[in-house]
Amino acid sequence: MRLVIATILIATSAASAWANATFEQVKTSYRPSDTLLLDRQGKVLHRLRTDATVRRGQWVALADVSPALRTALVLSEDKRFYEHSGVDWRAVSAAAWGNLWNTRTRGASTLTMQLAGLLDEDLRRGGGGRSVVQKVGQTLSAQSLERSCRKDQILEAYLNLVPFRGEMVGIDALSRSLFGKAPHGLDNREAAITAALIRAPNAKEAQVAQRACSVLSSLEAPAKTSTPTSKTAATTRAASGCDAIALMVSGTLSRREFAPSEGLAPHVARLLLRPPSAAGPEGASAPPTVRSSLSAPLQRFTQLTLQTQLRELAGRHVEDAAALVLDNASGEVLAWVNSSGPLSAAPEVDFVTSQRQPGSTLKPFLYGQALAERRITAASLLEDSAAQIQTSGGLYIPQNYDRQFKGWVSARTALGASLNVPAVRTLVMVSPDAFQKQLTRMGMPLKESGDFYGYSLALGSAETTLLDLTNSYRTLANGGRASPIRLTVGRTPPPFSPALDARAAFIVGDILSDPMARARTFGTDSVLATRFWAAVKTGTSKDMRDNWAVGYSQHYTVGVWVGNASGAPMWDVSGTTGAAPIWAAVMNQLHRQRNGRAPQPPAGLVQKTVTVEGEAPRTEWFISGTEQSSFDMEKEATRAYSTRAIGQNDSKNPGNNTTNTARITAPTSGTILALDPDIPPQAQRLSLEADGSNLRWLIDGKQVAKGNTALWLPWPGRHVIQIVDAKGKVLDQVRLEVRGAGVKGGAPAATAPPRRP
Repeated sequence: MRLVIATILIATSAASAWANATFEQVKTSYRPSDTLLLDRQGKVLHRLRTDATVRRGQWVALADVSPALRTALVLSEDKRFYEHSGVDWRAVSAAAWGNLWNTRTRGASTLTMQLAGLLDEDLRRGGGGRSVVQKVGQTLSAQSLERSCRKDQILEAYLNLVPFRGEMVGIDALSRSLFGKAPHGLDNREAAITAALIRAPNAKEAQVAQRACSVLSSLEAPAKTSTPTSKTAATTRAASGCDAIALMVSGTLSRREFAPSEGLAPHVARLLLRPPSAAGPEGASAPPTVRSSLSAPLQRFTQLTLQTQLRELAGRHVEDAAALVLDNASGEVLAWVNSSGPLSAAPEVDFVTSQRQPGSTLKPFLYGQALAERRITAASLLEDSAAQIQTSGGLYIPQNYDRQFKGWVSARTALGASLNVPAVRTLVMVSPDAFQKQLTRMGMPLKESGDFYGYSLALGSAETTLLDLTNSYRTLANGGRASPIRLTVGRTPPPFSPALDARAAFIVGDILSDPMARARTFGTDSVLATRFWAAVKTGTSKDMRDNWAVGYSQHYTVGVWVGNASGAPMWDVSGTTGAAPIWAAVMNQLHRQRNGRAPQPPAGLVQKTVTVEGEAPRTEWFISGTEQSSFDMEKEATRAYSTRAIGQNDSKNPGNNTTNTARITAPTSGTILALDPDIPPQAQRLSLEADGSNLRWLIDGKQVAKGNTALWLPWPGRHVIQIVDAKGKVLDQVRLEVRGAGVKGGAPAATAPPRRP
């Protein structure tokens, strides 16, 4: 008697706080192994596993569990569950009688007692079973739970906390892992297998099948009848069900349908839901839900738009794409989409944060800097002609994509039509190092200094990310004020910092929104045209490896990249056929119910009617103090500009008679050319230019053309180019070297690959 009393006292004192726990306390303390990423409205956007130690799904309400499973659980584990108050004394008596006579009987543990064991580690069953103290404590805890919780709450908590096979805990994890469906969809056979696994989670397949067959028979037991026919039919159905159960068990227990990550935003989920390493084991501090700034409808629409466009481009060797949508005022990310799925060869790569060459999308920042420094105005004339710029590594020779030159054009036309040579000439004025610093202020830090990239930086030879590039365009949208992006919804927007003169940012936006400025390249009715005000720029890197469209409206900034994860070139994909259709579709979706107006000009801007040589008269914006009414280029000024751009021939070169009026103006002596193996040879002709009259061109002593200009198809080797008069007298000559892929000792190309608009 003293032993019994001591045991009861020990068990009573060992009872944990869970003995008096309420259902809400049990539910609140539950931690799934997955964290849910919510959108800005609280809708589930993505699910990511953040605890690798266990497989626990979300808490499932009892109403969301199939009736078949609820019935199977009670029939299998606790037939008098709705009759007892935590302890089934009839079962306890039967178990005690069986132990007395050494007869095997069913255990007396009720569902409530099992729940008490699940809640309290001190009451959990060990390898040798529970001790007497644990059994008494379990009994007392179960009775306490029955007083604080309803029967449906006990059953709900049990289904969410009970361990199943392997690492799986709770009905949500089991149902999605083994059956690939939510718990409300389980049928009788699946419910029978689930109930069988509760009794013996890690039993062999044959044992699970046998146990499940017994549970299924109880579920489908017919009403009492004395007719032999009914008994025979019931027996036949039971046998058929057991055969099906055996087949299901063999194909189910090894299945793992519950993916560690699923939803619309896998890359954002990894950024926001992974707990910091300092928090301890993975998932130890991960909250059950995290609300992001994303919009689920917009995320879904953008993803479908990307995949539709990729299918359209499938025949042009295009596999991947990415899009980013930012709110201009707050910097919140509204959509962050990669072409994840079967269309991509690298679905795990986040192309929003991958380094790629931005091509011509850097030009607006360059012109903005030149405008802010008052080096040019939007109406200033820039020469689009052959240029050879001396660098430490040789001559830099930029070209337009179509390998044609437009002559003198205004800065507005040069930027709008995305002409390469005027951009390089503008960078000569600004300097690569100063431009690199300007890009950093805009929110686009580069890995190297401006001098490392040289003048090719004007055409996007550096690498940046879609995230940084899009946010830099958002800086233009905010009048030259920069701020970081945000992936969560906050009350106070991040502070802005000045990055570019607001007047220059306004003029750049005005150019990028002007359909007439881009008409020479894109036409007047391109995919870039919108019914609302929007400024946009496209770009393509060398060999069509990266294709971009980035632009902004009054409220939003959208950036799109199209290409291949492998870096392989696309086939004939330009800015208007690759990324631009996605940009236009997303922009139109954003403005279905919200219009966008043009920005108001900041103080310090003036408008003036101007006439520009070669262009129609128009009204132009100027930073105050830089305005003028007429822009034209006289012949003398043209000659001076060309001389500065292309340099002079070597005066020490034999045969170069400086007293002659006839002279070779392009190329210059000492030029080193490198043939690009990725460009067809017929498209790599060198432009020969000279001043004088009645000229003939000789290359290595052989006449190749007549006149002041000629196109020459170069071949590897060292060459002498001469101009002679009608009598064969050499008037001027230059020496140059052409290097190709097959020439030993060849140096890297000194020429610039053309960039598509």
